[in-house]
Amino acid sequence: MTTVAALASLLGRRPRIAIIGSRGYPSYYGGFETLVRRMAPYLHDEGWDVTVYSRPGATRSDDPGLRPEVRSVVTRGLESKSLSTLSYSCTSSVHAAWEKPDVAFLMNVACGYWLPLLKVRGIPTVLNVDGIEWDRAKWSRLGKAVFLNGARISAKFADTLVYDADELERIWREKFHRDGVVIAYGGDIPAPLPVVDGLERRGYALMVARFVPENTVNEFFDAAKIISKAADVVVVGSSGYGGELDERAKALADSNERVHWLGHVSDDDKLFSLWQHAGAYFHGHSVGGTNPALVQALACGAPVVARDTPYNREVLGGTGTLVKPEAPAIANAVLSLLADRERQERHSAEAVQRIRDAYLWDSICGAYCAAFVDAASPGTRSRRPG
Repeated sequence: MTTVAALASLLGRRPRIAIIGSRGYPSYYGGFETLVRRMAPYLHDEGWDVTVYSRPGATRSDDPGLRPEVRSVVTRGLESKSLSTLSYSCTSSVHAAWEKPDVAFLMNVACGYWLPLLKVRGIPTVLNVDGIEWDRAKWSRLGKAVFLNGARISAKFADTLVYDADELERIWREKFHRDGVVIAYGGDIPAPLPVVDGLERRGYALMVARFVPENTVNEFFDAAKIISKAADVVVVGSSGYGGELDERAKALADSNERVHWLGHVSDDDKLFSLWQHAGAYFHGHSVGGTNPALVQALACGAPVVARDTPYNREVLGGTGTLVKPEAPAIANAVLSLLADRERQERHSAEAVQRIRDAYLWDSICGAYCAAFVDAASPGTRSRRPG
């Protein structure tokens, strides 16, 4: 198998990689941004010259973990709910096509529209398909069509596709007849952190989610009314653009002193502490593959109650509790877990072991590095079928 050092020897220099489709480096917006924060420095240390395309104002230049060796290039786009990824990946891809790196890593099928441009320039491409975006309720009919067409283009033009779950690969094989590489998402196992002020260890229920319908947010809000009669309920998240679910979260917190809506939390220590000390973490995500929030919750040792989906079953691997997406079922499962400290600690230990077995960042970054070397290596690049 070709290594980074061997690739560098063939090229006569350090290989160059461009990362397109996240909000940039370093950024704390979501799962892709966390992946970039972990992977970009790893790749540099392995021997790559790394360029990450960024959005204006989306990165933190004062971040204590900033690695100046990782190059950040800011491009312009349209900052809107439906056009952000599409427009920013366009300007990033144009810039990358001009610079011609040895491989481009693209994140999300919306980037797929610009794969033909990179292909014309002879740039090998690796694309993480993200989730099943065209099934997400938050998109309009036009938005869903844009993502579905982007997926078709990605299946046709990407040299290597990356799926973050076996179930996701199965869907893509059936729908688009493309194989690829399965690389899950990573998690950090944090050192013990203090309990967030005002909360009791193992005494509260927690939900961390972007406010979109497919994350079972409405159902959890209904369940929170029941749970809060016996315990505190902490809600982390927002839509990012305001709207009905944000308004409902505010109204719920304003009318019930045991419900705490914290909005988006970008402080990792605070977020990790909330997971680490939760008595029950509800994970309601239903669309997509390996979910970053679920992986990190397990890494923090959160006892999990999750919506029963193939993706969540795959990540949990037998740990935690699975429930139907109905408020009474969610409330009953959460309250049962909150009342059983022995089961909480057992689920917590099993969760951390699950991460050690399958989801540590070093192994995830190593798998990506190998995929990039394979794509960039003359004579051994991954090629799509047909």
